[in-house]
Amino acid sequence: MTTPSDILMQAQAMADQLTAWRRDIHMHPELSFQEERTANLVAGQLAALGIETQTGVGKTGVVGYLGDGGPAIAIRADMDALPIQEENDVAYASQTPGVMHACGHDAHTAILLGVATILARMPDRPAGQVRFLFQPSEEDSDDENKSGATRMIEDKALDGVDGVIALHVASDLPSKRITIVDGPASANEDSFEIWLRGTGGHGAFPHQTVDPTFILAQVLNSIHGIRARRIDPTKAAALSIGMILAGAASNVIPSQVYLSGTMRSFDDGVRQQLRDELAKVLEISRVLGGDFEMKLWPGYPAMINDVDVARLVRVSTRDLVGAHAIMEAEPMMAAEDFSYMTRKAPGAMFMLGAKKDGVERPHHTPVFDIDESAMPLGAAVLADVACRLLRQKASQ
Repeated sequence: MTTPSDILMQAQAMADQLTAWRRDIHMHPELSFQEERTANLVAGQLAALGIETQTGVGKTGVVGYLGDGGPAIAIRADMDALPIQEENDVAYASQTPGVMHACGHDAHTAILLGVATILARMPDRPAGQVRFLFQPSEEDSDDENKSGATRMIEDKALDGVDGVIALHVASDLPSKRITIVDGPASANEDSFEIWLRGTGGHGAFPHQTVDPTFILAQVLNSIHGIRARRIDPTKAAALSIGMILAGAASNVIPSQVYLSGTMRSFDDGVRQQLRDELAKVLEISRVLGGDFEMKLWPGYPAMINDVDVARLVRVSTRDLVGAHAIMEAEPMMAAEDFSYMTRKAPGAMFMLGAKKDGVERPHHTPVFDIDESAMPLGAAVLADVACRLLRQKASQ
């Protein structure tokens, strides 16, 4: 029987190939729903392994089907890049101006190709099906505000799946360390735009205007009071203003102020309360003689890690490399569209530490990069957990 040690050895033997795949994808990044070259690379590699392959899933996604009958376990990797100009002086730097893999999706794709290779070559792979989900557009949504995970679900990529797993590289965590959270792991996310409207006028005659900057002062203070005074202090929530735009001249009171921001939470009830309280606060503008318009853009829901799947990740990590590799983790207020998949089937995402050097290389920045030597461990954990889940589901 193939053991965890066997799986780790196979993953480590693929280190050069994983790096080559990652660097090829990194050099040719593609934005959300434009991942055609990446999808072709993926489809070609899956076909070479004899894995049934479906392209054009969720617009530009790829699904590989390995085995059939019995339970089905899905493993997801996202493929899209970001509109960022890379600043790293490396041989594998992006060759596409203004586009960069600045969040590790290139590594995710390479790792999942490695997982597919390991499982396709496993002589005693557990009965059932492993479904490889190469997902487009985690970073953005289309004109219907739907991301790649939603589009793949609509295209039935998760139909009949009994469990789903994924990883995310973390440039701020020690390399080859793994963290995973039970329950809520990433946040609900909503974005909003607000227009506070007055009448404007000459700066020398404020009494003849309805000044939206004065309204802003009252509204802004009240917005920041929502978290402090309206939300249960035992529940997590964040409400931040990211942009304020007003006026064009020092002696002109503008007729309008624009602001936008984001709201985060883990609890769905708190998510709705944030929306409701924000709408109430904006009524201040009408009390002061002005008016407002608000547009709310619902984002990804909170990602809920299944406790049993998360436990298997810890057990697998321990058996592969030892308990020392497991670090304690806290939920994050960032958003992740894998959350749609964990609401479709029990699942979990773990973080794979990949800090490269002493330089800070935050996600979504021009200097993002990872320690590629961490990738074999990610592939080994995903492959091993998939096998454990197949056996577990078959016995239930």
